Amino acid sequence: MSEGGYIPLSREVDAVQIPSGNRLTLPAETAVLITQSLGGSFTVHVAHQAGLFRIAGSDADALGREVADQSTGTEGPFDIEKVWDQLRNCYDPEIPVNIVDLGLIYALDTSDEEKGKRISMKMTLTAPGCGMGPSLAADAEQRMLTVAGVSSANVELVWDPPWSPERISPAGREKLGME
Repeated sequence: MSEGGYIPLSREVDAVQIPSGNRLTLPAETAVLITQSLGGSFTVHVAHQAGLFRIAGSDADALGREVADQSTGTEGPFDIEKVWDQLRNCYDPEIPVNIVDLGLIYALDTSDEEKGKRISMKMTLTAPGCGMGPSLAADAEQRMLTVAGVSSANVELVWDPPWSPERISPAGREKLGME
């Protein structure tokens, strides 16, 4: 679902390679094609390179877009609902439904640490062979760390029970045209 033609980055940006999750810097003037902009981040294809890259919404200006405020506020008390809200901003670059509504999250636990809450999440993927695991896990961890009171976050990929389409929420089913 391309949003137009290739555009040059106006400045260098940090990016995450999909699906490996490797972090790298894309230089200014790199020609990119935005293939998806969901959850406040951008999935781009780089001209003359194989694969996709994810660019954070905080770097939207480098793409000629407006930077949206994605903060949940780093001050104030911890609220588990804000963690869930942030996870609703995590998208597989190939599926226009967030990981919560896809039913990929099996467990979300909190524990106390000296400096705040530790979030431990168990999640799966739509298929064991899906290469998006590292990228989605890194995105989920980064988003959970933006929530007030969260000091650390960890995502564990699990395969039991196997994911099935029955786990998709009603909102996700509607988005995918299943209802």
